Amino acid sequence: FPESYLIHGGRTPNNEISSSLYMLTMDSRGCNRKLTLCCKEKELVGELPEARYGHTMSMVQSHGKTACVLFGGRTFMPAGERTTESWNSVVDCPPQVFLFDLEFGCSSAHTLPELSDGQSFHLAFAREDCVYFLGGHSITSDSRPPRVYRLRVELLQGSPLLSCETLHTGISISSAITTRIGPSHRYIILGGYQSDSQKRMGCSMVVLDEKEIHIEPLEPPKWTQDIVHSRTWFGG
Repeated sequence: FPESYLIHGGRTPNNEISSSLYMLTMDSRGCNRKLTLCCKEKELVGELPEARYGHTMSMVQSHGKTACVLFGGRTFMPAGERTTESWNSVVDCPPQVFLFDLEFGCSSAHTLPELSDGQSFHLAFAREDCVYFLGGHSITSDSRPPRVYRLRVELLQGSPLLSCETLHTGISISSAITTRIGPSHRYIILGGYQSDSQKRMGCSMVVLDEKEIHIEPLEPPKWTQDIVHSRTWFGG
């Protein structure tokens, strides 16, 4: 499905967190070639990720196969640890990586020693068999570490092989918007937060080559005064 979107999880205003996975596709069949959208829930089996929000999903390709990578996010505090005052409190999900085989609906969980802390509202960039996780916020340490994780996924016959490397070339950021520029692996990062009380007014360019990720400063737009002085900021 080259022209499709995956939708997973999310949090509603009623404090409900979803664990459902949906596939949104475009259909232009019929005599009038009218473009319609089709949304279907995708059932998963195996090791399933818990309900969450603030996570990322990315597509990887390896050895002629394709898989979806899910990482990060937040969920409710375990029921046994909740009190009346903390009933709606959230925690970072365990730092596991989930792989989805969308053809057969299989899900598998993977734990890597480099991924020791949960993180949410980070950015993810994928090229071929690698996914780069940039920024994000950790509830446990209340920090936005300026690091990048490079996750490599080899979709071998039988079981996949995952490896991870920590790169200290990132930026401290969470809840930012990222937009891909054209067919090349170039992206613009816009907005976000440097801390709970400090918005990030700068912009960055991200370039993925065959082996590395490059982050370069970019001239930001001329923000209106409403944006500059507002306490809130748009999120990813």
